Amino acid sequence: MKYGGILRIGFKLLVNDKPKFTALLIGITFSVFLMMMMTAMFAGILNHSYSTVTNIGAEMWIMDPSVNTPTSAIPMPDYVLDSVRSMDEVSYAVPLYIGGALVKLQSGAYQSVSVVGLDDESLFGRPDLEQGSILDIYADNTFLVVDDAEFPKLGNPKIGTSFELNDHRGMIVGIARVAVNGLNGVPTLYTTYNRAIEYIPSMRFTMSYVLVQPKSAAGVAGIKQKVAKLGYVALTKDEFKKGIADYYTYKTGVGTNILLMVVIAFIVGLSISGQTFYTFILENLEKFGALKAIGAKGRELVYMILFMATFTALTGYGLGVGFVTLMIMIARSRLPNYAATITFWNLGLAFGMVVLIAGISSYVGVRKVLKIEPFDIFRG
Repeated sequence: MKYGGILRIGFKLLVNDKPKFTALLIGITFSVFLMMMMTAMFAGILNHSYSTVTNIGAEMWIMDPSVNTPTSAIPMPDYVLDSVRSMDEVSYAVPLYIGGALVKLQSGAYQSVSVVGLDDESLFGRPDLEQGSILDIYADNTFLVVDDAEFPKLGNPKIGTSFELNDHRGMIVGIARVAVNGLNGVPTLYTTYNRAIEYIPSMRFTMSYVLVQPKSAAGVAGIKQKVAKLGYVALTKDEFKKGIADYYTYKTGVGTNILLMVVIAFIVGLSISGQTFYTFILENLEKFGALKAIGAKGRELVYMILFMATFTALTGYGLGVGFVTLMIMIARSRLPNYAATITFWNLGLAFGMVVLIAGISSYVGVRKVLKIEPFDIFRG
């Protein structure tokens, strides 16, 4: 390797100064830990915010243009469903009800729940069952309950457990599981569409969404145009998820607070590592001057400093990611509703920030080293 010798010297200079090397690692590791933790929490919040879209699994959703999140649905008239079903581009379309309710448990306590009403004929969007039979949902007063982090709030019900919902008797006939838990912190019940609108008071219109399966991807644009003429909007599931994510990112305080924490973490890491690296360079100026005196070129010293900063940054990055992963694993094992999740984008963001920290630290060191004159070092 052309610069192998000079890089080995740089590595030994770095790791032999254990206090400075440790301080550099702590600064970068702590910075990465904060950035990763904050962005992982934000990614988890977004993932849970569109859990309904993920769990239902419909290719297209038709809704009122003012809808921001799945739980804030604005009811639509029945003619929208009829009009959509008549479109040539549509394979099938079904109604969906999503609403909130208050149930009275056998203990006498009251608990808020989210109720999802599925199309009576197809039960499109039904969850997978851990216990019970899906056909039991057609019996009188029957509901499915989702076994997630909010399940204990209903008293850990079993098949046959009964409750009251707006003076109506309800009974659990199935315990289900879903891909992603909800964000609102309330248990989720599934039932048929007609039972949901019968049990839960609502406005004149009752249909929250129309779920659509287009005949082909080419027909999506035509469906959107025709729905727009009705005064409503048709979104693919990915577009709906993006809209929900944008709402929480830009129209609530969540995105701003996370951004501020990431900036603070970056400043902390930069200040600690930058100051420590600069001090390290100052304390080793004589060694750099000696290397120049024995023939080391300025370019070689630049590579040496870049290698030292990069090695420290990548080591700190790896430690930070490892600590975050361990922390999330422990938290999830003890807190079932813990939302943080590591994704490629927050890994990439933290990596980019670490590279920037390494670059700025290297720049400070390079400027100082390139100004050294061997004569001044030996004269001192």
